[in-house]
Amino acid sequence: MRLSSLVLALCVGGAAIPGWAAHGYALWDDLKYPAGFKAFDFVNPDAPKGGELRLVSNLRLSTFDKYNPFTLKGSPPAYLETLMFESLLTGSSLTMGPMDETASGYGLLAEDVDVAPDRLSATFRLRPEARFHDGSPVEAADVKHSFDMLRSAQAAPMYATQLQQVQDAEVLDRLTIRFRFRTPDRELPLLAGGVPVFSRHWGEVDGKRKPFDQIVTDTPIGSGPYKIGPVRFGRDITYVRDPNHWARNLNVMRGLANFDRITVKIYKDNTARLEALKAGEFDFMSFYSAGDWARRVTGRRFDSGELVKQEFPHRHPSGYQSYVLNTRRPLLSDVRVREALGLALDYDWMNRQLFYRGYPRVHDLFGNTDCEATGLPSEAEQALLARWRGKVPDAAFGPMYQPPKTEGEGLSLRDNLRRARELLREAGWTYRDGALRNAEGQPFVLEYLDSREGGIRTVSPWQRNLMKLGVRLNFRSVDYALYQQRMDQRDFDIVTINFQGTHNPGQEMADIFGSKAADVEGSGNHTGVKSPAVDDLVARIVRAPNKAELLPACRALDRVIMHSHYLIPQWTLTAHRIAYNAWRTAHKAPMPPYARAEQWAMLAWWARERSDAAAPAGARP
Repeated sequence: MRLSSLVLALCVGGAAIPGWAAHGYALWDDLKYPAGFKAFDFVNPDAPKGGELRLVSNLRLSTFDKYNPFTLKGSPPAYLETLMFESLLTGSSLTMGPMDETASGYGLLAEDVDVAPDRLSATFRLRPEARFHDGSPVEAADVKHSFDMLRSAQAAPMYATQLQQVQDAEVLDRLTIRFRFRTPDRELPLLAGGVPVFSRHWGEVDGKRKPFDQIVTDTPIGSGPYKIGPVRFGRDITYVRDPNHWARNLNVMRGLANFDRITVKIYKDNTARLEALKAGEFDFMSFYSAGDWARRVTGRRFDSGELVKQEFPHRHPSGYQSYVLNTRRPLLSDVRVREALGLALDYDWMNRQLFYRGYPRVHDLFGNTDCEATGLPSEAEQALLARWRGKVPDAAFGPMYQPPKTEGEGLSLRDNLRRARELLREAGWTYRDGALRNAEGQPFVLEYLDSREGGIRTVSPWQRNLMKLGVRLNFRSVDYALYQQRMDQRDFDIVTINFQGTHNPGQEMADIFGSKAADVEGSGNHTGVKSPAVDDLVARIVRAPNKAELLPACRALDRVIMHSHYLIPQWTLTAHRIAYNAWRTAHKAPMPPYARAEQWAMLAWWARERSDAAAPAGARP
């Protein structure tokens, strides 16, 4: 494989920036794998092909009604984008990739990329052997079409936000395409190289192409290792491995995509899903319920060794799963009110009583990464914040935000509630006539929106504490389709969102916290943040030429967001909790540190030649 005929050593401020190599691109440091590598370390390059992996869909993706994963309306089948589409580079931020390093790209559809010395363009030459599922060649025109569609108003807005600094894509010849960038951003070659590529003929009828958002149940024309197989709507979908997949012999695919079939089953009820696992109906399941993991992952198949319960440590960012407060709502527009709501959440009690102490609490946006802010701001952080004094919370100039605690000497829920009551009073809310009311007599009533009835279990302790302040928090459970519609239209007060976090924040921060995204239906700015200070810090993150400039901007943003109390931090996991069938599947240890659990299983595991190969004699149920 040859990737990049131009080896660059860019300099900023007299210092060489690493990250370029003849066969790939890394954002900050040298690529892990040298030119001519045989296979990724985390795969078994000799893994047998065959067999079936049976998965279960996440409950929030309990059904599907379309095959187009890139548009806003409707729900696609789980994992379709990962299994059916490829990109110019594997390992970049929009697609699957190497699971043992971050922010790197190796040639997949592209055999060569040249990045201009000024970093304002990247030119990719496609592999002439690359083919779509229908046998047609993957051409530069397909890449441009994919890019144009994803940036259009017909696609989910997150793609346009992530790609907004990519100015355009120009077809130079049948196999060559050039992306031009608005700014010399180090991340942009990865973003351009990570655009999911699909055929420009997808959705054509009698030679006429449908508008992209009207491509709904048309079978995708991708180039990935799997195609859509048998489908039972509302029950399951099977992806079938393409034995003639064009890239099956490339080093970046060696040892990957080993199962002949990957079936994703749908269970709308968590109890039914758990019982189906115990009955041996599927082979792999991730657990997010501490109670299930601690008490209910048991049974004769676990006793026999057929099913294995195991925690796999990872090096993912902690993420920032949070209660998200919609500041577009007048009741939540005051930072003092938002802080008071957070003070009423007794997480120490919840972790002890509900979670078996299984979840450390989230503290900020960038936990477990170099971007995490701690202690007092550095001089560089102070310099970035100083120009916004008076427009960001004064607390951002002091110690880093810490979530309220109730365990420890001198700490208690009672004191937290007293502080919350004072903040509410300062914001104009006082208790009278049996409720907390403002000057107009309006009672303080909020709604927590969820797509799972079981969510009430973790919300009810918070509800009880808020009632002590006179705040009524109503729990509303709706089906997922209505939930998604209300989320897209910002018709909610409070929801829970699991933000994944990143080691290398970039343009996605503009989608989550940028002012422009706040008014875009379906964008990631659920909180409604509109802050020139936040926009400035995000812009500095995006265009940072090196880590010396990136880290202060990240940490300053961390301080502003957390001290503004747009989010009430929840909890995180430092390991994947997985139950899997050891008699039907095999994998190479250890788990790659940056893998997502299901992604790892689907792409790097393989089927045992006999389903009882690992079973002791007479042990099979």
